[in-house]
Amino acid sequence: MTDAKLLIDDVLRPAVQLERHLPDPPPVVWKALTERERLRSWFPCDVAVSGGRWEPGAAITFTFPPEVADMTLTGQVLEVDEPNLLVFTWGEETLRFELSPDDGGTRLVLIDKLPADAAARNAAGWDICLDLLAGLAADPDAWKPRFDAYAAEFEPAIGPQAGPPAEYKGNRSDLADAAPLLQRWMRCLAGRRQGR
Repeated sequence: MTDAKLLIDDVLRPAVQLERHLPDPPPVVWKALTERERLRSWFPCDVAVSGGRWEPGAAITFTFPPEVADMTLTGQVLEVDEPNLLVFTWGEETLRFELSPDDGGTRLVLIDKLPADAAARNAAGWDICLDLLAGLAADPDAWKPRFDAYAAEFEPAIGPQAGPPAEYKGNRSDLADAAPLLQRWMRCLAGRRQGR
């Protein structure tokens, strides 16, 4: 777990910021952020971009697995600067992924601009998702203690924190084995890029 930072430019629409160092270079990490099959291994839902191309204005549909939540969100691609920056809306939130070279790998910064009462919930959730992206094993019981810690930290600044959405049914069981597969796939891509 890394500590999420609370960014408060607007108390009604704060943001949480999380960072990870990933061992692969930005072009490889970019594929994990933009290829539908790769997204399925770490993102909390299926991501379908209209026309299959990440370009400003493209519509996005986010469909959660039925065993997790009866929920589909929509969004729109706002900014694309491959392999450095990807910004899109996710329901009523805006997600910003910044990638930069860092010590032979990538420094990933995720900024989630969201409703104030969702800050702790999403910080805990993104912690787990980014752990998966980094190739760490998924712990199905990790969300609650992370949520509790973030709620205690964030509530004094932005008010009470909401738990899971009413539609939430449980964790994605398929993610338990996803981290090692994603890590192998990213290493394979990095090897191809380096001519191995």
